[in-house]
Amino acid sequence: MRILVVGAGAVGGYFGGRLIEAGRDVTFLVRPRRAAELAAGGLLIKSATGDFTAPSPPTVLSGDLDAPFDLILMSCKAYSLDDAISSFSPAVGPDTAILPLLNGMRHLDILDERFGPAHVLGGQCVIAATLGSQGQIVHLNQNHELSLGERDGVLSVRVRAIADEMVGTAFEAHASELVLQEMWEKWVFLAAFAGSTCLLRAAIGDIGKAPGGTEIVLGLIEECRAIAQANGFPPRDAMLERYRGMLTAAGSPLTASMARDIENHNPIEADHIIGDLIRRGERVGALPDKGSLLRLAYTHLKAYEAREERSRSKR
Repeated sequence: MRILVVGAGAVGGYFGGRLIEAGRDVTFLVRPRRAAELAAGGLLIKSATGDFTAPSPPTVLSGDLDAPFDLILMSCKAYSLDDAISSFSPAVGPDTAILPLLNGMRHLDILDERFGPAHVLGGQCVIAATLGSQGQIVHLNQNHELSLGERDGVLSVRVRAIADEMVGTAFEAHASELVLQEMWEKWVFLAAFAGSTCLLRAAIGDIGKAPGGTEIVLGLIEECRAIAQANGFPPRDAMLERYRGMLTAAGSPLTASMARDIENHNPIEADHIIGDLIRRGERVGALPDKGSLLRLAYTHLKAYEAREERSRSKR
C-alpha cells in the first residue's frame, strides 16, 4: 500500500515515522524547507516508548506528485486545511482513501465537497507530541492511538486493509465501526479542555484552585455534551466520567495545545474547534440563549485573533 503522509510535523511525522519503522511504503508530502531538513538530518522520533530515526526518509513536493496513492494520511491544523488540500490533490485517484486526523467535524464537510464522500474516511488519534527546536518529533507521553472507519459504520474491505497496514507498528491502531462517535467524544473533551484553559489562561490544576474554576470546567463539559447529544452522538457515560476526572484533577499540569499556541502568539483553531461546535449547537437549539460558557470562550479566542492580526499588520 502506497501511503502519502501530508506534512512531517509532530503528528504526521510521528505516525508516518512509525509506519516507516515497520517497513511500510511511506512518502512525506512536505515543503522545500522541511524536505531539506529531513534530507540532512533524517526524521527523528524521541519517545518514552522507543526512539527511532529514519535517515533521509522519502519526501515529495506538491509539484512533483505524478501518480495516485492508495492512502493519504493528513493531520494538519485546521487553518492550513485549504493549503493541504491543494497540495495533495494530484495524489488522489479513483481508489484513493483519505484519512484525516484533524479534530472536530468541519474538515469532513470540506473534504467531501472537494473529493466526494466516498474518498473520505473518519479518523481520530490520541497523542501528545511536538516539534523540537531541531525539527525532531518529541512524543510527550505514552499515548499513541489511532482509529479509522467508514462513516456509515461498515467495516469495509479498504478499512480492514488500512488497519492491517498498521499492524506491527509501535502505535495502537484499530478499525472502528463507531468512528463518528469516537470523533464526537474527542471533540467534546477537546472543546471543553481548550475552552477552559484558554479562557482562564491556566493549567487544569490551577483552575481547580480558583474560586468557581471547577464549576466552569464542568459547565463547559455539559454544554459540549448537550450539543453532541442533540446532534445524535451522546457521549458514553464512561467517557464523560473520564473527561470530568481528567479536567478536574487536583494539581494537574495539563493545558490544551491551543492555550500553548496563545502563549506563543501562534495561529489557533478557534473556528474549527469552538466556533463550529457552537454553530452545530445553535442549529439544534442545544445552547442556552444567555450565559453560554462556550460562547464566552469563543469570544475570547476571536479577540485574541483580532489582536494578533493587528500586531502583524504593524510589523
